[in-house]
Amino acid sequence: MGKTSRIKSDLDDVNSLLEIIQILKDVASNHFYNTAKRKERLLEFAIAFTDFFRMVNLAEATSPLVHPKTEMTALLLITSEGGFMAEMTAKIVKAGLAESEQYNTHQFLIIGARGEEKLKAIAPDAKSTCFTNVEEKGLFKTTIEVKEFIVDQVIKGEIGRLYAVYPRAVSISLIKPYVIKLLPSDELVTRQTEIKDTIEKVIVESDLNAIMHYLGDIWLTCRIFEMLEDCVVAGYAAQSQQLEAALEKLKKDKKGLALSFNKAKKSDIDKSLREVFTSSMITSGGKR
Repeated sequence: MGKTSRIKSDLDDVNSLLEIIQILKDVASNHFYNTAKRKERLLEFAIAFTDFFRMVNLAEATSPLVHPKTEMTALLLITSEGGFMAEMTAKIVKAGLAESEQYNTHQFLIIGARGEEKLKAIAPDAKSTCFTNVEEKGLFKTTIEVKEFIVDQVIKGEIGRLYAVYPRAVSISLIKPYVIKLLPSDELVTRQTEIKDTIEKVIVESDLNAIMHYLGDIWLTCRIFEMLEDCVVAGYAAQSQQLEAALEKLKKDKKGLALSFNKAKKSDIDKSLREVFTSSMITSGGKR
């Protein structure tokens, strides 16, 4: 195979790869926007959930989900087990370690096996509990598993305060690690306290602590599920970013191959013309 044919074959391969990667990028981008839009229903639920506190005064409740029994602090690191997220997983773990120094963290709770691997590589002595196989279990089952573990630890007095570090896609081109406080869930009481003076009193037959514990449980479930969905959205954003980078690299390769192909083709044409001219000269000289 001649040089021109080899370059043409490489150019055809690059064009095929460009088409495939462009399709994959479009699919990732489509999933990103659809999943981000799907999260809007969580906002509607949060508004309706918070509105419940317009009815009753729970500020005096003593549930450990609101008023911790201990100051022992845990950090929940939410990472992805999928591809394309290695860099963001490293950022989440590093951000978590930085937060652990600030809050004197006693243990780490990690969603995603790769997150635990990264944590053990950086801080091998860190106490951690890992929740894996998220894709197989699904987001909701994973959320319930993590939530039940946390609530059990809170009731036992093993955890009093809980912070979470998770990835959020600000846009399809920008992913950042975010830190939020999950426990104590005094945010619920704070919101309720801000509006309790403007609402009428209602009769509450159930125990306030039981109500607060139940609502804190739901609130914790909602927040963990929301962060897991943010992680999924961030995964699609990361996939789109890396495929875009691959596209740009292939486009540069294509440009270089196209120039090489044109040069090789021109060289072949020049060579053919020289051969024809030489042959013509030889033939002409023979006749003389």
